[in-house]
Amino acid sequence: MKDSNVSHKRIVTVGRFVQAAHDLLKIETIAGESGMERHIAEATINRPGLALSGFFEHFANRRIQVLGLAEIAYLAALSNEMRGKALRRFFDAKIPCVVVARNKGVCREIRELAEEFAVPALRTKLVTKHFVNGATITMENLMAPAAKMQGTMVEIMGIGVLIDGKPGLGKSETALGLIKRGHALVSDDITNLRVDSSGRLLGSPVSVTRYHMEIRGLGIIHVPSLFGVSSVIEEKSLDLIVTLTEWRKGQDDDATGDGTRIKEILGVQVPHVIISVAPGRDTVSILETAALDQKLKRLGHDAAKELDDRLITSMMGGRNGSE
Repeated sequence: MKDSNVSHKRIVTVGRFVQAAHDLLKIETIAGESGMERHIAEATINRPGLALSGFFEHFANRRIQVLGLAEIAYLAALSNEMRGKALRRFFDAKIPCVVVARNKGVCREIRELAEEFAVPALRTKLVTKHFVNGATITMENLMAPAAKMQGTMVEIMGIGVLIDGKPGLGKSETALGLIKRGHALVSDDITNLRVDSSGRLLGSPVSVTRYHMEIRGLGIIHVPSLFGVSSVIEEKSLDLIVTLTEWRKGQDDDATGDGTRIKEILGVQVPHVIISVAPGRDTVSILETAALDQKLKRLGHDAAKELDDRLITSMMGGRNGSE
């Protein structure tokens, strides 16, 4: 089963990158601020030494360009005329932005061409290697496929569980019961989902409702104020989806099967169980058990499969004994 609420790889502007990486990468804008809407098409970072020397074949012009110690020393060794020509060809190649590492001084030509071509010229205090590593991770996170899903997400003993279902079935109330038992809230009502560089599906709250829940008849509550800072978590891998449904008389629940389906979100397959909600049924305990069962499966223990194997062995033994 595939989820339809999916977005493709996200477009990242220079401005968005600078905002996301400002504190981590110690970035400041030197010139070309009018070009902050330029798109960065690839997450990998490029060091343009060959391009500066005049070789533009296979030039990765769609990436962030970084001038490290070697590139800066090369430019400084050129005459004013040669440096101006090399940098003009470089800026004219439709690059998204250029970053000067090690907090080095930015030469006049770079400042002037950044303004002329509306290409942001940035500077970082980090050494080139550390900037490239941090910028690559930041870009991969920014460009990762993302989606929003209706549902409340909690962490139950290390297992990230998204609770979805029709309105009025008690998703938030169930999550509240789990929080009271010592588990943690990730998000209420709407959950942001993204795929990280390792292929994991991660869930997080939308910024407006972070740390808050809406409980019918009670209103909005601030979870950490009531249950402590350990009752909330910023982000968690999504390991299980639980859909709550309304129980109806005569409904044939799958009481003996393993009950596990698969739901595909952003290309990642997530185990999916459906639980009927009925008066007197302890939904909180059932969800807690479902999470623990999923944890056991991840450790290689599948209770349903083990029972099937035992039944088959028992049946085969009985058949052999009768022959």
